Amino acid sequence: MPTWPQDPLNFDIHGRLGIRVDANAPTAAQLKTMLRCFATQEEVSADITIDNRPEPMPDAALLERELTYTPNAVRFVEERVQIVRDEDRFRVHGPGELLTSLVPVLDRAMVMRGAAMFHAATMAFQGHAIALPAAGGTGKTSTAAKLMRRDGWSFMGDDWAFLTDDATVLGYEKPMFIKPHHKAIYPHLFEGTRKPLVPKRLSHTVGSFTTVVHPHIIRYPRLAELARRWSPEHRMVDARRAFPGRLPTTSAPLAAAVYIERFEGARARLQDRSTTWMVDRMMGNFQIEMAGFSQRVVTGLAATSVIPWRTHVDEKCDILTKALDGRPCHVLQVPSVYSADEASDVIVQLLEKLVPTVLPFGA
Repeated sequence: MPTWPQDPLNFDIHGRLGIRVDANAPTAAQLKTMLRCFATQEEVSADITIDNRPEPMPDAALLERELTYTPNAVRFVEERVQIVRDEDRFRVHGPGELLTSLVPVLDRAMVMRGAAMFHAATMAFQGHAIALPAAGGTGKTSTAAKLMRRDGWSFMGDDWAFLTDDATVLGYEKPMFIKPHHKAIYPHLFEGTRKPLVPKRLSHTVGSFTTVVHPHIIRYPRLAELARRWSPEHRMVDARRAFPGRLPTTSAPLAAAVYIERFEGARARLQDRSTTWMVDRMMGNFQIEMAGFSQRVVTGLAATSVIPWRTHVDEKCDILTKALDGRPCHVLQVPSVYSADEASDVIVQLLEKLVPTVLPFGA
């Protein structure tokens, strides 16, 4: 049977940028899930468009067998993904799962509009944002749950967020990935009939396997969506289901940034850090926490000068520096031997002491 054209899916990223996704594109279902918090019925500006209709690239140059490129477009040959830049707008084409292609493009497009994407748990306390950049597995999701049990706290996101040059945190309430070790912290998400999860002791092994096969699965978006939903490693849960009856905070002035990391010491410690240190960490952490193909997209766009690397890094660093200037920056180190549950207890305890002392900086 023929497939009739449908209206595109529209996503409004905090009023700064519009994303249009072809509703008939193979990746539409996945992006509808991952961008749901930005969905709108209104037509948005086509700042980023996503579909499966590649554009001609006459006289394209070649970079070995990996890339073909022109001054404003690059095609990743094996993945069959094409990214076209038209001044401050982008078009992403391809038959695969395009979230991993979108993330670095979204970061660049938002930087061009005065906001930098970063990887962190973001929480609000009495209307002020606390940014908690950290590597995956540090205890961000567990910490969010425990903070939400306390008065005055609200959820902004546990993975990605944006920080504007006027020091406003813009939340990203994307689905949360709940793993077996979260059962004691989110017990209501494990009640009744649910997708089975691997035992906690096998979670790391399955996660490592997932990392290996992910670059191959993303070529087949429906399979990738199925794997994401039914992987025994985790459950995808909307934040509003994780925190019933609690509305998220979508934006708030930044009060402080606390970088959380595991270390080989015996006791947790909280130390002051400079704005420059925090900017460097946030830049590096965002890069390393992206999926493998997202990292390749960044490299490919830089190597072909479709997005000049120095320009992007300088502009993103400038935004983060302006936002963090004059605001407290800290590193919170937690012993690596602690479980996620134990680590989050320590993190919450230290944050409860710190946050009241920094709130004037978010005013």
